[in-house]
Amino acid sequence: MPVLRRGVLAASLLAPFAAAAQQRQGPHPMPERGRRAWAQQVPQIRVGILGGENEADRMGRYGAYGRLMEDTFGVPVRLFQASDYSGVVQAFAGRHIEMASMSPAAYAAAWAESNGNVEPFLVTQEADGSTSYVAVMFTRADSGITSLEGMRGRAMGWSDPNSASGYLIPRAALRAQGINPDTYFGRSGFAGGHEQAIVAVLGRQYDAGVTWASGVGEESEGFTRGMLRATAEKGLLNMRDIRIIWRSQPIQNGPLVVRKDTPDAFKRDLTAFHLALPTAAPEIHRAVERGTVIGWVPTRHEEYELFVQMRREEAEQRRRRN
Repeated sequence: MPVLRRGVLAASLLAPFAAAAQQRQGPHPMPERGRRAWAQQVPQIRVGILGGENEADRMGRYGAYGRLMEDTFGVPVRLFQASDYSGVVQAFAGRHIEMASMSPAAYAAAWAESNGNVEPFLVTQEADGSTSYVAVMFTRADSGITSLEGMRGRAMGWSDPNSASGYLIPRAALRAQGINPDTYFGRSGFAGGHEQAIVAVLGRQYDAGVTWASGVGEESEGFTRGMLRATAEKGLLNMRDIRIIWRSQPIQNGPLVVRKDTPDAFKRDLTAFHLALPTAAPEIHRAVERGTVIGWVPTRHEEYELFVQMRREEAEQRRRRN
């Protein structure tokens, strides 16, 4: 598989994405309630939920969402929780779930593992109208580390190998700067998720970690949404206790995805449901989006091809190390 040249990768990674200037969407009506003809082929909607926070919090955020979808379409909704991103990726590959909200890197993995049997249909539109977020590298405020240079020889905690912001993007950005992430840090490891990476840094298991944030709003508040804000709202983090020492250029938000082999009418209903959700059920919408956003806008596979290429590059890097 081809490896992206450093210059090409840098240009692709560090440029704003084409979808980052979508127009604000007007209100959409919620689909009429009632069982659909597609229920003969999709008798239940199995929704994959990525890992990255504890199970109780995920159920708290998605419970009302699942019940509303169930009430709208007259079929059972089952929430599939995985301990890490790969669980949802493999569930798509095995046709054990119909839809999920994914990170861009997890989508690329699911697309590869399912031989293309996964289709992005909507992407989150942030409060400023963009469809992008950022990766941030953070340390403890009392660590004495104030820049990326200060992390040379120190311990780095990646969030998840199938996370864009928590692994692929920071590593690709470092390589684009001429830094080898495999030798720059004294040691590195996976924390087991975004929330776990924050807790691990606060607990001094690692000197720094990486996670995702909207990049919009006040940094001191954890931005408008993202794992820093979500962890702070749960009382596990005081933003004064950490320092952000690096942030990426804009990254295309992860998509809502559906199995490509499901009926077209099912896909249209899912699209209509999610477009209506911000105005029809704003509290549910805010819960599943972990903060304040406008809503969702259409997306397509081409907007995630970069992440497919980055996965190929990581695979090539692993082959070289071995």
